[in-house]
Amino acid sequence: MKTKFLTVGLIAALMVPGVAMAQTRGEVRDSRQEVREQQRDLRDAKRYGDRSDVREERRDVRDARQELREDKRDWRQESRYQNYRAPFKYQQFRVGSTLRSNYYGAAYRPAYDSRWGVPRAGRNLTYVRHYNDLLLVNERNGRVVKVYRNHFNWRR
Repeated sequence: MKTKFLTVGLIAALMVPGVAMAQTRGEVRDSRQEVREQQRDLRDAKRYGDRSDVREERRDVRDARQELREDKRDWRQESRYQNYRAPFKYQQFRVGSTLRSNYYGAAYRPAYDSRWGVPRAGRNLTYVRHYNDLLLVNERNGRVVKVYRNHFNWRR
């Protein structure tokens, strides 16, 4: 009997972070929608309402934007290094540095995205994420070809 409760408790404990993450992402989406709705109400108040209506709607827009900022901050804190939390400490790599193979393993190779503003990796080259830095690494010898510091910084 105790074993069943322990097992159920462990399973529930493992599932909670994933559920919390999904709720936070949904909260950001809902907050964005709330800001849009409040802005629409403000436009309507400017067209059809009096000064007190406009003042009240501006306050609502301001509150909705604040809520959105807080939800984004919470989401960033929970997911910032979710997939890229390395089992080693951060260090600044320079061009010409040699990486050990575990530094450029598959877990640290993000899928290329053209919105990054960097050229596509050439033959035998791969992009590697090291915390907020993006490194272009030669796959054959592990040498760093190019370093993009703070490339994944959320406050751009």
